[in-house]
Amino acid sequence: MKPLMDTHGRLHRDLRISLTDHCNLRCTYCMPAEGVPWIPKQELLTTEELLRVVGIAVDAGIEEVRLTGGEPLLRPDAVDIVAGISAMESAAGPVEVSMTTNALRLPKLAQPLKEAGLARVNISLDTLDPERFKAMSRRDRFADTMAGIDAADEAGFHPLKVNTVLLRGVNDDEPVRLLHWALERGFELRFIEQMPLDGGHEWKRANMITGAEILEKLRTEFTLTEVPGRGAAPAELFHVDGGPAKVGVIASVTMPFCGACDRLRLTADGQLRSCLFARGETDLRGPLRDNDDPNEIVDLIHSCLAGKKPGHGINEPGFLQPPRPMSAIGG
Repeated sequence: MKPLMDTHGRLHRDLRISLTDHCNLRCTYCMPAEGVPWIPKQELLTTEELLRVVGIAVDAGIEEVRLTGGEPLLRPDAVDIVAGISAMESAAGPVEVSMTTNALRLPKLAQPLKEAGLARVNISLDTLDPERFKAMSRRDRFADTMAGIDAADEAGFHPLKVNTVLLRGVNDDEPVRLLHWALERGFELRFIEQMPLDGGHEWKRANMITGAEILEKLRTEFTLTEVPGRGAAPAELFHVDGGPAKVGVIASVTMPFCGACDRLRLTADGQLRSCLFARGETDLRGPLRDNDDPNEIVDLIHSCLAGKKPGHGINEPGFLQPPRPMSAIGG
């Protein structure tokens, strides 16, 4: 079968899937307080449709799947979806399934997800201060998040990865404290630059804490040594104080890694995107429901890839934020 190669020579093996655009938090850098218009239920892919699309994509060359949202665990069939995908075989072996979550439902679901075949989990946590968490997420759920982290740890998701977004004047005094906490727990911390994907379209470059600033803050207390062999991974990894512990920085805006990108994205309503910042989408839901021809779906995947640009364009004049926010695209 024709490889999933774009016109810039990038081979695609990773599919990011948004299970839902709903979320049980309202993080200030992601959604307005009142939320955003939700995708109509009838437009969402059913479990059967989603697994059908993933199966076709795996046959076409996808080897890894990450489940995102919104908050993916708000979807009632999340465990069934994990089980269905983890049972699939790619050309490289069993499909690896991972998930990004806010952890609020992990106390109940961490063990079932592990048993269903979930390989890895990334948990979002922006602060260790309960009051600051409440202000940043507009929900008083800090204790629930920590309980979810504990549940994931106990279920054996190792190394457990924690994602943090720093906001200027809000939580940018916490990177050293957060890294100490992660090292003590045996977690792998990832700092992520705030990206222009918020529902309110209020992102400003001047307010963004850059990857360079993050590293400068961490180096006031830690020795960081770059880990070679990044490949297509979004995070640039550093050994902390000689290792083996590591910390990562995902500097999508100031240090883009588009040249090695191997990811495609599928929204909860069945739209395929070649890039997180793409302004166009390829409809897979319609053809899937009309005739369910796998060859047509494969052709559409290749058509989407053919339109993939060399980079996201954030740093170019005339850049426009995608119409959909991160919660609807899937991270």
